[in-house]
Amino acid sequence: MHKIYKITSNPTVDFAAEELKKYLRMMMPDCGEITIESDEKATTDFRLGLMSDFGIDTSEADDIVLDDIIHIDVDGDGNGIIAGSNPRSVLLAVYRYLDINGCRWLFPGIDGEYIPIKNIEAVKYHKMADNRYRGQCNEGAENQQCMIETIDFTPKVGMNVYMLEFDNPSCYYDWYYSHECNDTNREPEPVTDETTLQWKRACESEIKKRGLQNHDMGHGWTVFPFGMKQWGENGNSGNILPEEMRPFMALVDGKRDIINNMPHNTNICMSNPSARRRVVDAAVDYATLNFNVDYLHIALADGRNKHCECDECRKKTPSDWFVIMLNEIDEEFTKNNLKTRLVFCCYEDTAWPATTERLKNPDRFLMNVCPIWRDYTEPVSPNIELMDIHPFELNKNTPVTDVREVMACAKGWQERNKMNMFVYDYHFWTHQCLDVGGISLAKVIHGDVLGFKSNGLLGMIEDGSQRSFFPNGLCFYVYARTLFDTSLSFDQIAEDYYSHAYGEDWKIVYEFVESVGKAFGHKYLEGKASADPTKNKYYDPAHAESLRSVKKLVDEFRPFYEAHKNMPMRAQTVSYRLLNYFLKYCEGLAPILVLKCSGLDDEAMQAYADFLNEFGKYEIEIERYYDQSLYGMTFALYNKFLRGALKAQKKALNV
Repeated sequence: MHKIYKITSNPTVDFAAEELKKYLRMMMPDCGEITIESDEKATTDFRLGLMSDFGIDTSEADDIVLDDIIHIDVDGDGNGIIAGSNPRSVLLAVYRYLDINGCRWLFPGIDGEYIPIKNIEAVKYHKMADNRYRGQCNEGAENQQCMIETIDFTPKVGMNVYMLEFDNPSCYYDWYYSHECNDTNREPEPVTDETTLQWKRACESEIKKRGLQNHDMGHGWTVFPFGMKQWGENGNSGNILPEEMRPFMALVDGKRDIINNMPHNTNICMSNPSARRRVVDAAVDYATLNFNVDYLHIALADGRNKHCECDECRKKTPSDWFVIMLNEIDEEFTKNNLKTRLVFCCYEDTAWPATTERLKNPDRFLMNVCPIWRDYTEPVSPNIELMDIHPFELNKNTPVTDVREVMACAKGWQERNKMNMFVYDYHFWTHQCLDVGGISLAKVIHGDVLGFKSNGLLGMIEDGSQRSFFPNGLCFYVYARTLFDTSLSFDQIAEDYYSHAYGEDWKIVYEFVESVGKAFGHKYLEGKASADPTKNKYYDPAHAESLRSVKKLVDEFRPFYEAHKNMPMRAQTVSYRLLNYFLKYCEGLAPILVLKCSGLDDEAMQAYADFLNEFGKYEIEIERYYDQSLYGMTFALYNKFLRGALKAQKKALNV
């Protein structure tokens, strides 16, 4: 009978012991009960604790709270040490021990668990994660079940960060529960702001249980301190500006008002000390109440070219005013003995480094570099040659798009302020939808993790959907594995994932998915291969033939799918069944893009609306993996043929 001894007392170590017990019993269903006890003097069986409990050196870490070191030394009978540099690392060590013994987590939820039935083997393993920050931030159309499952999934694949954006992420929940891109197949299910706030608290509890770094907020500091809701009622943008708050709003085009009826996109008059004070006080109150937050993200309004144009604000750049306010927040945090770290972003108008102001206490701060407008079809170079930053022009800026310029901005910030940096990137936002099959994007992700690390950044948080696993989880798996261990090649990770997801015939699946992805064209779907951009981003008559080949590829693969749709491992059966929906998706999308290739925009708009409704019939069956709303919105943002099509469709249905 196996025993698990906890050498140290900590809720996350308690959870790690329970997880070890659960999966050991699943691997060895006839092994009998496994007991868990606390005994700091135990010398046999499984012993879980901090590396310091066992006298194991942790000097390779600059900060044992932030840096994750895993140490495993267990023999084949289950005697030995599973340890980490901090409680979270103990949990990561448990999952790594199980991983080396054959377990895999292919995507969130029980159906993503690949747990072999086998006896345990001896494991010796020691590794410090190659990136300090490894995680994700909620985006897309989210439901609570997926949120909880994704938090649970995070440490299983070696990640250590989970960020919950906004004081109340009701917009993301509303996006899902309103079924906006699928309301002909699914009746809207309104949820209140009170419910979504409760759900955020539940997510925070799950994050805390696992000892994950809790990152919170971001945009919103120009909203709720001024008596407004970030998204209005139930995610709607409508809001009313309290008249007494009008003097605090940014003066834009001669008016102090909500920009485009969206408080989220509205800045404040940063030269007004009283306006800044409201933000400072709100940040202090928030951090005092929510002391479970490790990193509080402070951002200005979303978007660009919406800053105050008053005579005083014009005297400094938005970045300089931003630093002034950040210093004021830091000073109040210090007065109130708040240890919460602060994150600010190199994003849109604050990409340009401050020129007159400096952070007074850079040790409290971390900067996230947001290359939102970059090219996602090419990986970041490990040796980025910085380029000149184009001049800042108040409310007339063009975005920073080239990674070389993004990094020039980031380095400018760092040289002046001496704080650490990480990347806040967007592969799992719209870009995951623009590589059908995901293999090309997975290669970009692998290169990006290596490239950003080589250029001095300390990791990555992804802004994206919790349902980023269509047609499978390779992209996310590559992301998580590479962040932890940059020595792993893309091919190693891809074989590991596909062989566990699809079994011994995995290469046939890989070759099919890759061929379909190439037929659609990653660069083409990103709008970078148009034969005439003045017509549309997808005008390319020559590419139509490649798109027409998709049906043949699908037809040739379908017999293979039918022969493999029932597998001995549940995770493999689910992986294959998901491929069946992928076949339908490819068959439906390719002819629509043929129309776009030919410049038949109106026909393409109607065809896409019809396809979205048709494929939407399957959403409830695959929503754990596929985000219908995000896929629909992607085409609204990039292809410009969803909005008109949906309007026409709803008009025809008298909606």
